[in-house]
Amino acid sequence: MKILLLLFLSLTVLSQDWPEFRGSTGQGHSGERNLPLTWSETKNVKWKTAIPGKGWSSPAILGERIWLTTATEEGKSLRAVSVDLKTGAVLVNVEIFRLKSLGALNAKNSLASPTPVLEGDKIYLHFGANGTACINQAGEILWKTRLDYDNGQHGAGGSPVIYDDLLIVSCDGLSVQYVAALDKQTGKVRWRKYRQGYQAYTTPLILRLPTGDQVISPGAFRAISYDPRTGKELWHITYGEGFSNVPRPVFGNGMVFICSGFQEPSLLAVRVDGKGDVTKSHIAWSLKRGIPRTPSPLLVGEELYFINDNGIATCVDAKTGTQHWQVRLPGEHSASPIYADGRIYFLNEEGESVVIAPGKEFKALAQNQLEGQTLASMAVSAGSIFVRSQTHLYRLSN
Repeated sequence: MKILLLLFLSLTVLSQDWPEFRGSTGQGHSGERNLPLTWSETKNVKWKTAIPGKGWSSPAILGERIWLTTATEEGKSLRAVSVDLKTGAVLVNVEIFRLKSLGALNAKNSLASPTPVLEGDKIYLHFGANGTACINQAGEILWKTRLDYDNGQHGAGGSPVIYDDLLIVSCDGLSVQYVAALDKQTGKVRWRKYRQGYQAYTTPLILRLPTGDQVISPGAFRAISYDPRTGKELWHITYGEGFSNVPRPVFGNGMVFICSGFQEPSLLAVRVDGKGDVTKSHIAWSLKRGIPRTPSPLLVGEELYFINDNGIATCVDAKTGTQHWQVRLPGEHSASPIYADGRIYFLNEEGESVVIAPGKEFKALAQNQLEGQTLASMAVSAGSIFVRSQTHLYRLSN
């Protein structure tokens, strides 16, 4: 009984952090309670802090620190910023890389869009082909490296993930595509697996399964499962001409849910127990309408929720793909939805959020508005929701 109590307490503590893109599970879930349902510029704002420069990385939170990346207005200085969780004070603002030329960049993107990943006193930062680094809480650079690829036509997108002693990142540019695992202590490449394709901007998802761990990395034209320790390919699926992928996969009910990207957008439910090419044998179901090109899907229990870039929100049965409801929400959407405190939170690009109750029938609970553009995904920690706008970071609390 004592062991179970300690395990429960440890899980409760861990659930309060949001240490990477889409939280501690990588799937947009938080165990926090007593979160605000409603807010505005004058309601339930504990603090609002100006963030210098421009960046669309989501807040990453561990303990009392929030970490973001940003780039100076002219784009030449790529930086890491730390904010005090309690007060909103900017504690660190340090240059990590300096650019001589900016390269191609989508109008909606920034030079600081990948979200940091936090572990202990280390902050792992990724700016795509412009550089990857590790710093400590004081902002001291422990190592830096540049991986040999390009950022495609739109700039950097996918965030890094940690697996044991490795930092894993998908590197899918125009000229070369691969997945790499770096030694998180040194930044040296431990394994690199090339693949044929085209540009993509996805964040890998780590699966820790009784049958063996996997890292799922969607890319152009195909998604691949690798052994995270060695990079050995375990299985893959193909999906035609789908490319420029952004959404991070989610996993549950023995299946991983993958969005195929532009050109041929589809959502595929794939069983993860296959070997080799499982396109014909392990795709349980697929959909081709209302599919997101940017926001990641969200799995809550037996239902899968997703919203496309034009604001069409859909709920389907995760096991069969059968649609429960489809509703158009306001605005354009880039941020990935989150699930916390028994609610689902959507955030559009104009600072407007819609909060709904999970379930087979659509039920809106609240609609809220903040100032400015909001393309970064929300984060949750310490009884609060954190929203990054083009100019500020908000802590929203009851």
